[in-house]
Order: sequence, then C-alpha cells, then structure tokens
Amino acid sequence: MADILNYPPFLETSVRMTVLDPLLFIGNFYLFPFHIKAEESVEIITKEQDLIIKGRLDTLIIKEQLWVMIIESKRVIYSVEVGLPQLLAYLIANPHPNRPNYGMLTNGSEFLFVKLLWDGKPLYGTSRLFAMRNPGDLYEVLKILKHLCQPSEGVE
Repeated sequence: MADILNYPPFLETSVRMTVLDPLLFIGNFYLFPFHIKAEESVEIITKEQDLIIKGRLDTLIIKEQLWVMIIESKRVIYSVEVGLPQLLAYLIANPHPNRPNYGMLTNGSEFLFVKLLWDGKPLYGTSRLFAMRNPGDLYEVLKILKHLCQPSEGVE
C-alpha cells in the first residue's frame, strides 16, 4: 500500500492537498477572520504599460481585505527555490505595497518563507529552509505562518 512518506506527491495539486491544506486547517486559516482563495488570478503591468505578466496564485490568505500570505506550491521533484521568481512577482503585485508582504514556497517536503519590502524598489529576504525530514520543522512552519498572519502592527 502506498503512503505519503514513501511515495511523496509529485504534482502541485497533490502537494496542496496532502501537505498544505492540512497545515492550513490545523492552523485555523479556514476560519474567520481569514479567507483562503485558490488559483487567484493576478496581473502585473509595468509603469510603461508595455509589459503585462499574468499568473495564478496557488493559495492566497486574506484577512480584512489585505493579502497576508501568498503560498506557491511546486512539484516535489523541484527545489522550492525554483518558485522564488514567480512568488516575488506575485508579491510585487500585492495591492498593498506600503506594508511588508509575505510568501511561502513549498514542494511538499521543504518550506521557504519570503518577505518583500519596498524602499523605492523591491527588497526581499528569505528564511532558512525548513524540511519535513528535520524533527520539529513542520511545527516551526505552522508557528511562522500563524505569526505572519497576526495583525500587521505586530509583524515587521
């Protein structure tokens, strides 16, 4: 009989269903005051209006009309860092650039948090890489998710 530990999910949708959705459920992100949107369309238009980038956010956590977290899922066979340019583009598209924007990349076995700030231009930083193989890392991922989704005045 196949199991998730010996045969991890390979598709992005499977990663969301088997790893991300239970994590969001345990963290109470499906309850008020949060609202989860999946496959949310996003469009980035340059100032010169000559370049339009369209995409879909895998998972968007909203609280009080503010984007509090964008989560991008990748196939387990890829490093989570493969999704960094895509996640940064989505963070730049956030309609609230005056506050820190947060994202998380996951491939089902690894997790990486990203923070984007604006200081005349976008500046970003990443967390250390969290892995399911490391004891306690999944609990740390949940704690960080919950912390980042607290009221914005407490998170910088």
